[in-house]
Amino acid sequence: MDWMAWTWPTAAFFLTIAALLVIFTVLAIRFPETPRLGVLGIETTRGDRLFITLLGSAFINLAWLGLIGQMQWAALVVCLIYAAAVFRWV
Repeated sequence: MDWMAWTWPTAAFFLTIAALLVIFTVLAIRFPETPRLGVLGIETTRGDRLFITLLGSAFINLAWLGLIGQMQWAALVVCLIYAAAVFRWV
């Protein structure tokens, strides 16, 4: 890890993203899904909802850092609630 000057939390973040991509690929192969129409009015699949969740979580964390600054773990709780809502209703 020294050659890239990464910290362990950064590495854990990217490993988690990689693991999610592998899990969702296996799910797509094992349990094919038909797109569904959600509150956004567009058809989405599991992968689309994962992308929307990751993008929204990035914005939630950036806004949290800019507006509050501390207690970043609380932003994680907000992101988990957001992710549950996206996978349920989008």
